Amino acid sequence: MKRLLSIQYSEGMFNFSMLLLRIAFGGLLLLNHGMDKLMNFPVRAAHFINFMGIGSKASLILVIFAEVFCSLFIVLGLFTRFAAIPLIITMLVAIFKAHAGNFQQAESAVMYCTAFFVLLFCGPGKVSVDGMMRG
Repeated sequence: MKRLLSIQYSEGMFNFSMLLLRIAFGGLLLLNHGMDKLMNFPVRAAHFINFMGIGSKASLILVIFAEVFCSLFIVLGLFTRFAAIPLIITMLVAIFKAHAGNFQQAESAVMYCTAFFVLLFCGPGKVSVDGMMRG
């Protein structure tokens, strides 16, 4: 019981938590959102949000890059902090542009954004490619 009420944590638990966070949020974003957009590119390209006037197709390509490739990097823990930046930008656009700041509709984007901010600030942990390269 004392351990449950403690605010202290071990390095091992921190690293396991970062692994769990990376796999859960990176994997879910990749499988549930990124792959769907990649597989249905022609259908989605015509109706996708036109962010900053770059066109629907270009906006969709940028989102696919973030949701597929950057999510895969997050899961692997490879270039984690760099990979988190496009994902955070994508989620902020989803929250404030696509859902117009309606946080009920953008609930999953808010949760993804929060998780990727945590990874940006804390890093991937030692159970990652980044952690193994650092030694």
